[in-house]
Formats: sequence, C-alpha cells, structure tokens
Amino acid sequence: WVKNMEKETGIDVIKLTEKDYLRTLANGIRFGRAVLLENIGESLDAALEPLLQKQTFKQGGSEVIKMGDDIIPYHPDFRFYMTTKMRNPHYQPEVSVKVSLLNFFVTLDGLEDQL
Repeated sequence: WVKNMEKETGIDVIKLTEKDYLRTLANGIRFGRAVLLENIGESLDAALEPLLQKQTFKQGGSEVIKMGDDIIPYHPDFRFYMTTKMRNPHYQPEVSVKVSLLNFFVTLDGLEDQL
C-alpha cells in the first residue's frame, strides 16, 4: 500500500539488515524523498531516535537534523514509513508515542489478542 501510494514521487526501500541503510535514509532526508523501512521488529535501532522524535534545529538559516555524527539538511517533503510482518506487534510505550501505528493486517486472532 505504501509503495503504491508513493509510486509517482518514488520511494527508497531499506531494511535494518542492510549495512548502508542509514546512508539511504540520510539521502531521503536531504533530498525530500519517501523512505520505507521494511521488516522491523519490536525494538528499533537507536540511530533512528532523532528522526522519530523529529529533533530538527536551525543551522545557518536552514532546518537540519543530527543523525549520529552527521548533520543533515532536513527537506520538508521527506516522509518516513516503517512496516513489519509481525501479526500483532507490541511496541514499548516510548516507541508508540513517537509514531502513528496502523494495522493493515487485522485478523480475528489479532483482534482477540487486543481484548
């Protein structure tokens, strides 16, 4: 669904297992592209923390974000999506308050787990 939604503008697809996923993510932030992080688990890489909290600041008149040791220009058109293949993921409250969770894989078992 996300890939189809961003088909016209283009989307970069990355996974946490790729060694250069942070570079692809940084380029998406810099150039205002959509980035999809696929197959995440219930815990996230600490390097994503500034992005999830949108810890941007002004430097030299432009909005930037610090990821690791790099300061990256933050393009206003940047969009970040994360997906998981888990049926009913349980994220820590610290993660849940930083993101909008949408469950596109609703099953009877998943609904029963939520009761």
